[in-house]
Amino acid sequence: MNGIDRTVDVLVVGAGPAGLALAARLAGAGAGRVEVLDREQDAGGMPRHLHHGGFGRPPRPWLRGPAYARRSVAAALGAGAAVRTGVTATGWAGPLTLETTSPAGLERITARAVVLATGARERPRSARLVPGSRPQGVLTTGELLQSVHRYGLPVGRRAVVVGAEAVARHAVGTLRRAGTEVVAMVTEHPRATAVPGVPLLTATTLGELRGRGRLTGVEVRHRDGRTGVLACDTVVFTGDWIPDHELARRGGVPLDPGTRGPSVDAAFRTTAPGVFGVGNALHGIERAATAAAEGAAAAAPVLAHLAGAPWPEPGPPLEVRAPLLWVAPNRVTGDAGRPLLLRSARPLTGPLVTVVQDGRPLWRRRFIGPVSPSRSLRLPPGWTAGVDRAGGPVVVAVG
Repeated sequence: MNGIDRTVDVLVVGAGPAGLALAARLAGAGAGRVEVLDREQDAGGMPRHLHHGGFGRPPRPWLRGPAYARRSVAAALGAGAAVRTGVTATGWAGPLTLETTSPAGLERITARAVVLATGARERPRSARLVPGSRPQGVLTTGELLQSVHRYGLPVGRRAVVVGAEAVARHAVGTLRRAGTEVVAMVTEHPRATAVPGVPLLTATTLGELRGRGRLTGVEVRHRDGRTGVLACDTVVFTGDWIPDHELARRGGVPLDPGTRGPSVDAAFRTTAPGVFGVGNALHGIERAATAAAEGAAAAAPVLAHLAGAPWPEPGPPLEVRAPLLWVAPNRVTGDAGRPLLLRSARPLTGPLVTVVQDGRPLWRRRFIGPVSPSRSLRLPPGWTAGVDRAGGPVVVAVG
């Protein structure tokens, strides 16, 4: 491969909330050359396309996604980090060397620390195995937001939204503002929060997509066997987020089977020395404020690595049992200083969560009220001090 060889101190892949917050902290702390890459033409991540309020920590009703993204970029640049857009990391040329391509050409960038902040993406219709032809009018939430807010394209007249979590409700708002009637929200879960004025079909899955050149309708199937067809020219698939883990896989960075993102300890260290992971690249979608907080918290362990701190042994894995879906972080190499995130695959009411290692109870607590599959529980980290670092897997379950 021809191209330019360069070196930096920290290379952050992904200019979303997590990557930018980390870069701002590192550059402000004097970490040397901190460079952030993003394949998009504009930095800021998903908030660039989210025009509702409530961004920031604490949430500010007046702060909308695009403004929040601009603030995040300005903070990183103001601290002294370099933010380069339109640059794609295509592979690895060594343990801490990334190959990149951009309109300026090919580069190999070697860093003392590499941070994967690549975010998450929604699984498209093809990955969800929904049958039918390939008509126009089939979108993910990201495609909807870009069509409306970035390109100003017309969407359609009648839409069905698949999902009923917060992202789905934002999709409904976007469609309505674009002049599209939302004829139904469809969710496989037995209960969900409805949007006023929009029929909510629970315990229902999407069947065949109908139409050739343009979508004309979708078949829906209730859990009890009832079926029907909703006439529409647009369907928006929301939720079902998966970490954007392709770069991690190409570098041989092990993935956690629950999150499907890089396996990390509480200091955001992967099992590959010098490689860290932060934000939604680790676990699928969380709020921008949560991702940014993870990025900021990762600054201390990255600085420690730059100062020569030894890379730990992998430690025992953290595993979950159904109906729990994943826990992050998912390895124990030392005492955790931040709450752990825990996600369920289905709605729960007042679950009793237990943590056990080799038959030895470490922690238990009953959470009050309902637990949504679209929101994470936060486990206090104190019990991690009792984990046997040489022991077997640490199992998180619902008792």
